[in-house]
Amino acid sequence: MVKTGAWMVRILIINVVCGTGSTGKICVDLAKSYESAGDTVKIAYGRGGQVSPQYRKYGVRIGSGVDVCCHALLARVTDRQGCFSKRATRKFLRWADGYDPDEIWLHNIHGYYLNYEMLFRWMKEHPGIRVKWTLHDCWAFTGHCTHFVSVQCDKWRKQCERCPQKREYPASFLMDHSKENYAKKRESFCGVRNMTLITPSCWLGDLVKESFLKEYTVEVIYNQIDKTIFRPTESDFRKRYGLEKKIMILGVASVWNKKKGLDDFIKLAHMLDDSYAIVLVGLTKRQIKRVSKRIWGIGQVKSGKELAKIYSKSDVFVNPSREESFGMTTAEAAMCGAKTIVYEGTACEEVAKKYGGMAVPVGVEHLYEAITGRKYVPGGHKVAWMIGIPRTDDARELAGLYTAADVFVNPTYEDSFPTTNLEARACGTRVITYDVGGCRETLNIF
Repeated sequence: MVKTGAWMVRILIINVVCGTGSTGKICVDLAKSYESAGDTVKIAYGRGGQVSPQYRKYGVRIGSGVDVCCHALLARVTDRQGCFSKRATRKFLRWADGYDPDEIWLHNIHGYYLNYEMLFRWMKEHPGIRVKWTLHDCWAFTGHCTHFVSVQCDKWRKQCERCPQKREYPASFLMDHSKENYAKKRESFCGVRNMTLITPSCWLGDLVKESFLKEYTVEVIYNQIDKTIFRPTESDFRKRYGLEKKIMILGVASVWNKKKGLDDFIKLAHMLDDSYAIVLVGLTKRQIKRVSKRIWGIGQVKSGKELAKIYSKSDVFVNPSREESFGMTTAEAAMCGAKTIVYEGTACEEVAKKYGGMAVPVGVEHLYEAITGRKYVPGGHKVAWMIGIPRTDDARELAGLYTAADVFVNPTYEDSFPTTNLEARACGTRVITYDVGGCRETLNIF
């Protein structure tokens, strides 16, 4: 870790939560790493209530639950997420003055707990502090949203306004201040001396380089997977759920919604035949009741070891999320030996291909084709296979093919008298052909 000669370094990590959720776990892992190197480390957080006893030595709460509720309420009215919590931020910055960090590592600073203008003004007033900022989404360079791929919006490149996702997190139900927010962020976030941006994927890193944050050095550091936990693991999961003879398709998410691909899984369940089983982990009780009977719904699995057992028993792991800056579940599944299939256009594509998986265009029919290896025929579950056979001059062999077929189709556009129609009919096979040339006549000879 970073050292100044033989002196101990004081590290301050700032994130919305401490020890919970994906970013909270990343932060405590960082804290433990710094601590093992002999440094002092604190994690300033704003949400989550009581921190687990094992991580309380790191935790410094910014504000209170009441502050978060007030900030969230005001933001939902004004579309000014990150512009409230002034008293809580002022108190925290007074504490930071006393702690006097050598390095600050920012993570998610959105989440209704911190005033980002005050924080960045303070950091600019302390130019000797090294600053890192891990971006887990796109919020830092947009006027409102955390992701924009699903709505194909590129206003963030020049000037956000009239946000098409005003009601998405961080939701605003009345005003739209995306234009002003964009200007405030650009003014606040730019011009910090000695700041490096970190992204968990090249995909997100490339977007940052096209934004108003392009003045900073961008490093790509993939989120780490604990390979001692996420590895091929034996279990009786299939037996417990009666899936021994099924091709198991798995989906995992901490929160399931349309953008995570829940609706796509529901559609996919009706497209697949009974030889397949879809298992979704992380559904709420209401969602479990809502989804098709063709889907095996499971609630939250908090243990990584239990999750690894499920990953390991799946034949295919599908992540149809439309907005991901890394795709942790995709990497975890791959580590457990599952074949992974994701949509193109997010960081999941990068992660899946890194571990030997594949990415398909957005659309349930593309998932179907990737899973089954067959073309989907709308309106039914029966699929036509096309098998190519070399040309044959052996009449007996050809007669055998005619006889074995249920239907002979001749979609010719011009033919004066197609002999193949006669041959097929002579072998007792039904013939379907276009009404062109002499085709009709061949149907009436026998």
